[in-house]
Amino acid sequence: MKRGKKYVETAKLVNRTVQYDTAEAIGLAKKAAVAKFDETIEVHIRTGCDGRHAEQQIRGAVVLPHGTGKTVKVLVFAKGEKLDEAQAAGADYVGGDELIPKIQNEGWLDFDVVVATPDMMGVVGRLGRILGPKGLMPNPKAGTVTMDVTKAVNDIKAGKIEYRLDKTNIIHVPIGKASFTEEQLADNFQTLMDAIIKAKPSALKGQYLKSIVLSPTMGPGIKVSVAKFV
Repeated sequence: MKRGKKYVETAKLVNRTVQYDTAEAIGLAKKAAVAKFDETIEVHIRTGCDGRHAEQQIRGAVVLPHGTGKTVKVLVFAKGEKLDEAQAAGADYVGGDELIPKIQNEGWLDFDVVVATPDMMGVVGRLGRILGPKGLMPNPKAGTVTMDVTKAVNDIKAGKIEYRLDKTNIIHVPIGKASFTEEQLADNFQTLMDAIIKAKPSALKGQYLKSIVLSPTMGPGIKVSVAKFV
């Protein structure tokens, strides 16, 4: 894979054989973010879990203290007074059955997170094939299937992120933007790691965290020492 000139230059800042401490890794990630836009700083955590086994699955959500730096559009499926509650909480889109054809037939996906009240999951379930592969399906573990739509919307707008294993047992999540201060990124990173450590499946026998890599959207990966998290 041919890399651009900027990537090659920034990659020189990073020693690929070194596992950096958190503060140094964050500093390097900020330095390596040289694109013309405000790059996202992402964390990639390789785990020792086997997601094919239900008891080793990891899925949850955490509110980052400084948010993600991204404006998140929230769609809420609800009915009755919960529709008004969702609107009052600041949801971008609110509705019920009438939204199904818009998503199914018109391909409307102008939202980042979907919240649903439990009594609407029968309706939302019809969208499983569309929302599921995009990671948009509401889930009780992530706090997106709930009667407390006010809290759900407020948390998401405040910087709540969902973490889950992908098919290769890696967790990929954003912890902020390159324009954040190192302290803000460090706070967000620590909050995420606390949640991930707490989510360790009791059924797991081997090493839980195999590797942690920080990277800006367009930049190189920076290995973070896992020693303090083991």
